[in-house]
Amino acid sequence: MPTTVQNATVTADENGMRLDRFFEARFPGLSFSHIQRVIRKGEVRVNGKRTEPKARLEAGQTVRIPPLRLDAPKARIMAPGMGNAADQKTADFLKSITLYEDADVLVLNKPMGLAVQGGSGTTQHLDGMLDVLRDAHGQRPRLVHRLDKDTAGCLLVAKTRFAASALAKTFRSRSARKVYWALVAGVPKVPQGRISTYLAKDEREDESIMRIARHGDEGASHAVTYYAIVEKSGQLLSWISLKPVTGRTHQLRAHMAHIGHPIVGDPKYFTIENWQLPGGMQNKLHLLARRIAVPHPRGGTLDITAPLPPHMQQSWNLLGLDAKRYDPIEDAPEE
Repeated sequence: MPTTVQNATVTADENGMRLDRFFEARFPGLSFSHIQRVIRKGEVRVNGKRTEPKARLEAGQTVRIPPLRLDAPKARIMAPGMGNAADQKTADFLKSITLYEDADVLVLNKPMGLAVQGGSGTTQHLDGMLDVLRDAHGQRPRLVHRLDKDTAGCLLVAKTRFAASALAKTFRSRSARKVYWALVAGVPKVPQGRISTYLAKDEREDESIMRIARHGDEGASHAVTYYAIVEKSGQLLSWISLKPVTGRTHQLRAHMAHIGHPIVGDPKYFTIENWQLPGGMQNKLHLLARRIAVPHPRGGTLDITAPLPPHMQQSWNLLGLDAKRYDPIEDAPEE
């Protein structure tokens, strides 16, 4: 850790990396809150100017690095002779949910209910767990996108700085292809369609929620989703395949509610009064990040599929839905 002011040059591998992720990669062990704090206080400069944590860096730029401090490691209480038992348990868990791994990338099958990143009141999250996978140089795997806490399925993680930079560009250019499966209330009148709205965040007492907004509203972002009905269960429920073009917070959940077919088990956006959950189904969010296909940082394509999580598999069984059925979202445009 630098104890005096230093200047660092952004390398080609770091081109396009967010400033806060640059610090995270260069100084493993530095707390994320400390990184955010020194940037917001103006102690960090890029080419001599103040900046924001999410600002993107360009190769050749100069970053002013202030004196930094490592947070004291949290003490672990372990039985005698246990060693790093907690770390080993975490590593075993991550291995058990790994769908794909090579030298550069890791694709995890994120369970429903596990947060991807920390927040108020969140103590256990995947980003924190990745600490146990540091390599010999102290580099830790890095998240390149997010999933909601209650969404299950494919989560892509970069294991190297090179992969993090390449994948960040892929997601910014929207060349990452993502397919989600959901079980929704009712049956959309149009079997395949495009939902295009503006979304803005409303902060409520103990939660934030995305509302449909107008172009020009403060904080409003354009959001586009393609959807297709895969199979119907009478007129009560539909299995829907979704392809988001943009990646806004709660986009799929807000969009399905907007067209009158909210996702089953959604605590925020399911507002149909007197709606009865069919017997035997669990009142949990029925949304799965089913598939992710991206250009691999070293060439070729990475194309990974996640299985239905247990609560959705139970619902598919109850409704007689076949997960091997052809998915018509394949034919939806990419833009």
